[in-house]
This record gives sequence, structure tokens and C-alpha cells, in this order.
Amino acid sequence: MSTDLARLADQAAAEIAASADEAALESTRVRYLSRRDGLLTAATKRIAGLPAAERPAYGQALNDAKRTIEAALEARGAVLRSAHLRRSLGEQADLTLPPRRVRVGRLHPVSRTIRDVSRIFGTMGFETVEGPEIDDDYYNFEALNIPPGHPAREKWDTLWIANPLGDDPARPLLGRTHTSPMQVRVMERRRPPVRVVVPGRCYRYEATDAIRESIFFQYEGLAIDERLSMSDLKGVLYSFARQYFGGERAVRFRPDYFPFTEPSAEIAFSCFVCEGRDPGCHTCGGDGWIEAAGCGMVHPNVLRRVGYDPDRYQGFAFGGGIERLAMLRTGTPDIRLLYQNDLRYLESV
Repeated sequence: MSTDLARLADQAAAEIAASADEAALESTRVRYLSRRDGLLTAATKRIAGLPAAERPAYGQALNDAKRTIEAALEARGAVLRSAHLRRSLGEQADLTLPPRRVRVGRLHPVSRTIRDVSRIFGTMGFETVEGPEIDDDYYNFEALNIPPGHPAREKWDTLWIANPLGDDPARPLLGRTHTSPMQVRVMERRRPPVRVVVPGRCYRYEATDAIRESIFFQYEGLAIDERLSMSDLKGVLYSFARQYFGGERAVRFRPDYFPFTEPSAEIAFSCFVCEGRDPGCHTCGGDGWIEAAGCGMVHPNVLRRVGYDPDRYQGFAFGGGIERLAMLRTGTPDIRLLYQNDLRYLESV
């Protein structure tokens, strides 16, 4: 009887291999494996009438036959499905067409610059912090040694905002004009030593042109400790310029004025494009220097405002435009190109 089961399995395998399509294959499966009247099912019912000694061998033969049939069904089914898929693709798709281009996203140039600035200053021990974009007169001006009526206020074209609470008309709100208010906020909450860099969005009521936007990003750096000097400031900025622009960058300091630093300086980096050798360089204007930011030693009045003893603690601050850095490194000729959402340009820088 085991021989009969082997022949039944071989017969089923042959019929399965000859199935022309999935419908024929299903018909063959039902013929042999149907639980109600399949040929192998009928053979299984005979086991009850066999002598006890013959049942193990017969049961093993049944299992072998069933495995043979199921394996043949699976193999033939895979072949038929693959053939059907190929036919479907041939009818519905032109495989001679080139594939669609995969668009890989990346960070906006301004976002990349913010990350680079944070990373570089992070290697020098500066923590990146953020502050409120809507601030008040105290933090934006008064705490930075710019009291009401000070002529330096005209330097920042301020966007004032009506106080939504209406309970303190003497405390008007404004879109911060620089990231420097975070100097005061950080020092109010921490004792020296302090080392932070503050990237963030700022607002000024001014006309837009190739190098100015009314909404823009700045970065602000602050370091406070017991023995800091202008030489420390110069070393930090030299290291930043070398890491950001590459090469052996030089840093130039020229006297400037900021109410919250004394002495104050304008920072320029040696041109990374022409190294000062091209009178027609569009990046540096031919003089070999790129104006980048302002800096100086934190004014004693600012230190006193937050409870620091200026006889014990000194510090320096520096800051500049994020877009300015991005424009310099990517060769962007107009700041507005960074915000027009033109993918043709953004993908090229």
C-alpha cells in the first residue's frame, strides 16, 4: 500500500507540473488534497482499517506523499506567479523608459551654517543656547547699556509690538533686533565661567536689498571668566575662521563702537577665495579682507547689571550674520536667493 501512495504522489506531481495556469493548479490541488473528497484524503481514511502493525509504515508513507505534493504545488505556483507578473509588467509599463530621478533632501544653506557654527564653537567649549524671538525693551536695550534716549538705538530699526496683555504699557514688546539679549538672560541664570553661542532669528524694520533682509539670522558668542582678554577673543575667532573657511586664515580687528562692549572691534577674515591677490575678487572687493562680525570685551555696566563683579570677572562677546557666512562660503550674490524657495538655486549651493 505504501507503493500505491508513492505512485499517487508521482502522478500528482506530474499533473501539477503540467498545470498551464493558476486555475489549473488549483483544480489539481483540490483533486488530491481536498478535505472532503481528495484522493490523498481518501487514502488517509483507510488507515483505520489496517492492522496495528502496518499503521506506522502507512502513516509515514502518507506524510511523504503529502509533502511531495505540497512541495510540487509551491514550486509550480511560484513559477506561474512570476510569469503572470512579467506579463503584467509587459502590458502596463514600458521598461525601456529611464527610471525616475530620486530626489534626495538636504538642509537649507542657512540651517547648515547654523549647525556648522554650533559645531565649531562646540569644539572650543561653547554651549549652544536659544532665546525668545519676542523680547522686551529691557533685555534688548537697557540691560545692554542702551538706556532710553541713547543715540545708539537708532542703529537698530526696531519692530515694536503692542503688549497683548495690556497690563503694562511701560513694557512694550518687540521683535529682537539682535541675539545679544541672551547675553543678559544667560548671565542672570548662571555664575561664571560662562561660554555660550546663540544662533537665532532677528527682526529689523529696514529695506531689503542684496545684503539685507528684515528677518534674518545672527549668531552671538559670550565668554565670561576671571582672566579673559582680547587675546583670548582673537584666538577663538582665529580658530573659527580657520575651521569654517579653511586654510590659515588671518583675523583683522579694527576699532568700532557697540554700547555693550568696551573696547569694541569690527572683525574681518582674510579672503579665502583670492587670499588677497585678486584686485577684482567679488568676495572681498579686492582688498583681501571679508568683514564678518562685531566683537569686544563685555562692558562693565552689563556685568554689574547681572550681579557680576567687573573687578573680578571679564569676558568677551562677538556676533555676526548667519546669512553672511552662508553667502561667503557658497558664493551667493544676493541674500534674497536664500529665501525665495527656488530649488534650482538651493540645490546648486
